[in-house]
Amino acid sequence: MNMLISVVIPVFNEEWNIPIISNSIASLFNAIPYDYEILFVNDGSTDNSLQALKTVASENKHIKYISFSRNFGKDNALLAGFDFAKGDAVITMDADMQHPPELIPKLIDLWQQGNAVVYTYREDKNEHAAKMNQLSSTFFYRLINHLSDVELEDGIADYRLLDKKVVAILNNLHEDRPFFRGLVKWVGFQQTGIPYKPHARATGETKYDHKALVRLALQGLTSFSVKPLNIAIYLGFSFSALSVCYLPYVLYSLLYGKAISGWASTIVTIVFFGGLQLMILGIMGIYLGKLFMQSKQRPKYIIDETNIQ
Repeated sequence: MNMLISVVIPVFNEEWNIPIISNSIASLFNAIPYDYEILFVNDGSTDNSLQALKTVASENKHIKYISFSRNFGKDNALLAGFDFAKGDAVITMDADMQHPPELIPKLIDLWQQGNAVVYTYREDKNEHAAKMNQLSSTFFYRLINHLSDVELEDGIADYRLLDKKVVAILNNLHEDRPFFRGLVKWVGFQQTGIPYKPHARATGETKYDHKALVRLALQGLTSFSVKPLNIAIYLGFSFSALSVCYLPYVLYSLLYGKAISGWASTIVTIVFFGGLQLMILGIMGIYLGKLFMQSKQRPKYIIDETNIQ
């Protein structure tokens, strides 16, 4: 009996890309000795993605779909795919064709060699992405590698293969907002990474704007490190120590009747320290907010409909 490979694909407003990627993956698996299933997770799309999924599922028995009641986010869509995937290995990829399907046989081959995780990262800068997004991505990965205990390659993608034992562990984690790029590295096991050159999107535009990238960065940083809290403490001590250095000047001015001038510098100093305090409170608020949301134990996603029996 051939081993089963599950391909999990989150979908958000990708109605025109769904037939393209499903046909591409189906054609690829018809040429290799593995059984397969394609599991699309419709993450609250507002276009006709759901109808497109129903159409391709009616044409190919290997295609399954899950449709959420609303948008729950890409990582929660991946989690739903992990929950319902039946494969001996699970491949996750995007629906826009930027992750080249022709790389799947190589992912499977490296898995067969004993790697529990085979992840991908961009070999070079994506010429299809905006320059600002490239710089933001590089800065994010350098920052998270410096502040956390996981090491993420610059350009690491959600295009990866996971052994079913790794999927089982990820399913048992109970994080409110999972950050799978970091969690996959965190679980350990034998892992290997391979570079890839991203293709241009088949149709449509990217769904990640600058706000989404900032949210992703904050989610990643606060999910794997408390160092931002430590930095806030060090900043507080440092500036308190610096303020002591100002005391001799104040005493000198009082003793010798020297006027303490500098109204503008005083205001600037007050504004600076006020902003610093708000920043530190904001860092603490992010961590407290994560604890608050975690304590509610709400479901990570709600399924509206599916063709999975």
